[in-house]
Amino acid sequence: MRSKEQAMDSNAAPRKGDSVLRIQEVERRTGLRRASIYRRAAMGTFPKQIRLGPNTTGWLESEIDGFLAEAVAKRDAQVGTK
Repeated sequence: MRSKEQAMDSNAAPRKGDSVLRIQEVERRTGLRRASIYRRAAMGTFPKQIRLGPNTTGWLESEIDGFLAEAVAKRDAQVGTK
């Protein structure tokens, strides 16, 4: 699993076969709305988007998967401590 720093590092090299997700797919996968995604990315708590063109951005699928895996790990760690 990738570390939090790797998951949040927009300069990390994409993995071979890594897909680029557009905002609608990121919203669908995470359950977050557009404003929350951009706000969290600005705060450094969500992967930053990559620029694909002058008016086009996307997110690496592996970074979104890492974000979700980290959220599950945090949940599971909290369940174990209660």
